[in-house]
Amino acid sequence: MNRSRTTRLRVTTLVAAALTVGTLTGCGPAAGDINLGQHDAARAFPATQPGLTPIRQRIVAVLRSQYENPPESPAVYTEGIREPWCADFVSWTQRRAGSPVRNPTNGSWRIPGVATLADYYRSVGRFHGPDYRPKPGDVVIYEPPNRFKQHTNTVIAVDGDRVTTLGGNEPPNGISVNSYRLSKVRGIVGYGSPRRG
Repeated sequence: MNRSRTTRLRVTTLVAAALTVGTLTGCGPAAGDINLGQHDAARAFPATQPGLTPIRQRIVAVLRSQYENPPESPAVYTEGIREPWCADFVSWTQRRAGSPVRNPTNGSWRIPGVATLADYYRSVGRFHGPDYRPKPGDVVIYEPPNRFKQHTNTVIAVDGDRVTTLGGNEPPNGISVNSYRLSKVRGIVGYGSPRRG
């Protein structure tokens, strides 16, 4: 094989690998591409809802602390790896709250890919389809045509048909509060529930 063809083959392989990694992890920009800064005061963190189990209360409390006091860099959530970090953020917050996930590939507490996170919840019997009525502390898994594309974040409040979430690697400030109506949203694959307790 001549040198020019070998170079083109390597470049093609690298581009394909980069595209594959982006597809598997989802979540948009890589770590460091969004300035965490301060949270958006217009989107206040909702009051904690009564009747939550202790683990769900802890998950919501951890999410509130990250929203109100974000770190300088999302590298905290990715173990320093520069990658899209929505699933890393979910992994980190679940672990911090006492409901850790386990990467089926390497046993780590961190699952960097959205599809792998969904697979984890399926493997432990805590995955619910899109018709499930979520509760605070549940992890949401999205795919297109949702505005988030392939993404994950966590439910922090439910009020009738309106679900409020908090996620990492979300514009405008990296860790953001968003809400949607269950009757209007599209592209939800399902929900992962925390451990009992």
